[in-house]
Amino acid sequence: RMPNWGGGKKCGVCQKAVYFAEEVQCEGNSFHKSCFLCMVCKKNLDSTTVAVHGEEIYCKSCYGKKYGPKGYGYGQGAGTLSTDKGESLGIKYEEGQPHRPTNFSGTTQKVGGSGGCPRCGQAVYAAEKVIGAGKSWHKSCFRCAKCGKSLESTTLADKDGEIYCKGCYAKNFGPKGFGFGQGAGALIHSQ
Repeated sequence: RMPNWGGGKKCGVCQKAVYFAEEVQCEGNSFHKSCFLCMVCKKNLDSTTVAVHGEEIYCKSCYGKKYGPKGYGYGQGAGTLSTDKGESLGIKYEEGQPHRPTNFSGTTQKVGGSGGCPRCGQAVYAAEKVIGAGKSWHKSCFRCAKCGKSLESTTLADKDGEIYCKGCYAKNFGPKGFGFGQGAGALIHSQ
């Protein structure tokens, strides 16, 4: 570290002086608000989204992909599913592969009781669980029942035990004939 002749705090990222008005503190270190970004994806961080590894700061998603078990899908919080597959971290992800539970004799935590995944019926283990519509799903099964698009717990709609993207839900189950896809305030009457 360089000697700090001015007596002020140094930013943990750029090593320049940090003044009170622009300071963010995390685990005893000071940062400029503009430097308090994930080292991988450069998203702005705050106290609820930061994950620290030594001197490095990450968003919880990138931290989980880089340091979490199996390297993918951890640290995102209950029920979230990221569409980022972690390629920037050198993680290989095969799209469209059918889900095959791994059979091994280690101890794993089964989740979701007797029912299993609503889509495939197989047991859902903690390492592969996504919560949506009040049920536990495999990450690979957590897709729109109509178009197959990957879903997030915040962007899904459910009907009769199935999950849909908002677009397919609106097309198939929403009110017919007015207001959809027209922009704010538009109203079209169908005869």
